[in-house]
Amino acid sequence: MNFKLLSAALASSALLAVTPASAQGVKIGILNDQSGVYADYGGKWSLEAAKMAIEDFGGEVLGQKVELVSADHQNKPDTAISIARKWYDVEGVDMITELTTSSVALAIQDLSREKKKIDIVVGAATSRITGDACQPYGFHWAFDTHALAVGTGGALVKSGGDTWFFLTADYAFGYALEKDTGEIVQASGGKVLGAVRHPLNSSDFSSFLLQAQSSKAKVVGLANAGLDTANSIKQAAEFGVVAGGQKLAGLLMTLAEVHGLGLKAAQGLVLTEAYYWDRDDKSREFADRFFKRTNRMPNMIQAGTYSATLSYLKAVKAAGTKDTEAVTKKLKELPVDDAFAKGKVLANGRFVHDLYLFEVKAPAESKKPWDYYKLISTVEGDKAFPTAAESGCPLTK
Repeated sequence: MNFKLLSAALASSALLAVTPASAQGVKIGILNDQSGVYADYGGKWSLEAAKMAIEDFGGEVLGQKVELVSADHQNKPDTAISIARKWYDVEGVDMITELTTSSVALAIQDLSREKKKIDIVVGAATSRITGDACQPYGFHWAFDTHALAVGTGGALVKSGGDTWFFLTADYAFGYALEKDTGEIVQASGGKVLGAVRHPLNSSDFSSFLLQAQSSKAKVVGLANAGLDTANSIKQAAEFGVVAGGQKLAGLLMTLAEVHGLGLKAAQGLVLTEAYYWDRDDKSREFADRFFKRTNRMPNMIQAGTYSATLSYLKAVKAAGTKDTEAVTKKLKELPVDDAFAKGKVLANGRFVHDLYLFEVKAPAESKKPWDYYKLISTVEGDKAFPTAAESGCPLTK
């Protein structure tokens, strides 16, 4: 027997065994909360939006089929890391997106840097993603805490809401949203009277709301999201917070939470979103197709996931390869103009685009299903987001 030939054959077989199955194709992973507090905020609906992007692109790129996988990280960074590591090392995933929950997104940022893989954060909010925690192949797509602060915080101070108390989710996202909004409030001439932090997925907000009431602040800023926001608004009504003269500000609230609450409970809330289904012809066309598949209108997370997925595929095509360095370069060069938004990507990976300040309609003002928002003002992208140089991202220095 020729032992040299046998050894070569065994080595070749071993190499094939550990080579990811999609090494020649393109594989995208949707990693988010699909069963917990953010399940409606992004969840399986974001997965559907990614499927739409792949279909709209034609289902393949560089002559290879585009594959899509998804998993529920349960809002646990260690769970997310375990899934993402397997995706990168074993299953040949090239890019991970959505990434609801800031603590998860920050953990994946570190892993993606280590593995030299692209991640495009959509559902997580902390501005650190393209700030001090930026990574060479990381992107942030739909919004961040700085943009939400500029939109909602700045507008409410200008309209007389010059004293604030924060009800804050007790993890990275909540801290960042409270910090960024507080700084905008103070820069606009307002004052922050205090804050209280609550656990993620809390069911009882009574003690927190009593502290907010006793502060006598004109605005109670809800630095939380998903079901936490919805539950705090419902319980605020029970405690008579708004009836007592205070205003609630949903600092990260989307169409999904408004729909869950209903207009009777949500009317009068001021919020900032980067997408609204009834904004223009392009947003309506996408929303109509999304509705036919899901029986619901998309929010900015779901529309943003569509945009992130489509933009990644366009960058792979333009680069002529799925090589991380080449695709990253194209993502930062190509302009974005789709159903979600129109704008540019900065050197730190921040997608800059306009956002919109909305007030939730009263039931009598709504003329058709999902007609929930009235536009107060447009927040220009260059004002909503800091420049790459100002972001704190060490890659830009």
